[in-house]
Amino acid sequence: MAWNVRKLAEAVGGEAHIPKALFEQEIGGVVIDSRKLLPGDVFIATKGERVDGHSFIPQVMEKGALFVICEDAPQGDIPYIKVRDSFAVLKAAAKAYRALLTIPVVAVTGSVGKTSTKEMIASVLSEKYNVLKTEGNYNNEIGMPLTILQIRKEHTAAVLELGINHFGEMERLSDIARPDIAVITAIAECHLEALGDLDGVLKAKSEIFTHMGPESTVILNGDDEKLRTIKEVHGKAPIFYHFGEDGCEPELDCPMVFPLPGIHQRRNALAAAAVGRVLGVSDEQIVSGLKKVRAVGGRGDVIDTGRYTVLNDCYNANPTSTRAGLSTLCEDRGAKRRVAVLGDMLELGKEERALHYRLGEYAGKAGPELLITIGPLSEETDAGFAAAAPSREHYHFAGNGEFLEKAGELLKEGDRILLKASHGMHFEEILKKLKEM
Repeated sequence: MAWNVRKLAEAVGGEAHIPKALFEQEIGGVVIDSRKLLPGDVFIATKGERVDGHSFIPQVMEKGALFVICEDAPQGDIPYIKVRDSFAVLKAAAKAYRALLTIPVVAVTGSVGKTSTKEMIASVLSEKYNVLKTEGNYNNEIGMPLTILQIRKEHTAAVLELGINHFGEMERLSDIARPDIAVITAIAECHLEALGDLDGVLKAKSEIFTHMGPESTVILNGDDEKLRTIKEVHGKAPIFYHFGEDGCEPELDCPMVFPLPGIHQRRNALAAAAVGRVLGVSDEQIVSGLKKVRAVGGRGDVIDTGRYTVLNDCYNANPTSTRAGLSTLCEDRGAKRRVAVLGDMLELGKEERALHYRLGEYAGKAGPELLITIGPLSEETDAGFAAAAPSREHYHFAGNGEFLEKAGELLKEGDRILLKASHGMHFEEILKKLKEM
């Protein structure tokens, strides 16, 4: 990859105060977290709301940093490059580094299922490649460049998650990531405050194609109405995966494995299989990789508390992902009682109340025996459920605390419980309490 101090310095600009003898030195990696620095890395000192990275410069030098990139010149005999904006430099460094990489880079986006699909793709590719994947919520204009900069010599493939909520963000991410393979999982009612409607969501997500080369590959969910309208990207037809009554695509030569419950997770597994096929992973390896997938916390993991079975899907929510969660909950006909605990879905724009009401109607048809809604917008979900299923039990609460005061009375041993709400509703508080009951 020939990633050395000279090339990094050229990429970031600024005022270099580095000994000439250091310029041909190979770089191990680039970090902004002093705790993650390894000898031979470069440290970028960023100024955050709570922490100023400049205060850690002496420590990173003691740990073996080659030099630091900073906005304020450090004291003492420390090699550094002074720049105006450390976060802008982070993006420039990642873009320059990405241009040197020869390994396949897979980028995953979509309104729902990004993280689960990323995990499945990484697991499948790990049967053949040494994979670097996005960790945690590092899918934005800070986290994604940092992930690229964590790619080391031993890695032979990378799987990146790309998340956005405004127009233009995906184009900037694509300019840095330059994906060889782009996967879009779904177009759904998400971030409508900024994106307007489903056509706006499609437009924003499709920005991922902007900086892809002519030999790159686009993989799309063929069961998604909006994604099916994409006929070609840079003159090349996309690969579609789908899961329907007439079978699934891709169809493997050995029995397919779906590691997580729910039809939406089956589609995610098919996306991973499609990526595996493109990158030369055998069908047997694809199945082996899928068998090793485990749910990421808050995104569909199943938790047995001893008293309840909890479908923990409370990391985030929009109407499409919540409907999928309800479908997964109600697929289990063997549960003593199926309970949906739903909270507000945020950032849905001017149609937010109508979308919550329609979700309630869907819940009424889906079949949970008990619906509990929490939050001001979810009062509409409660109303929709009451209209669609007037004979079934339902309760609405203003906040988590009010529900938790009554939870012991409303819930019964053996209940199968779905927790689903936007991250801002802090449903992790409810999960913690359920584990203690």
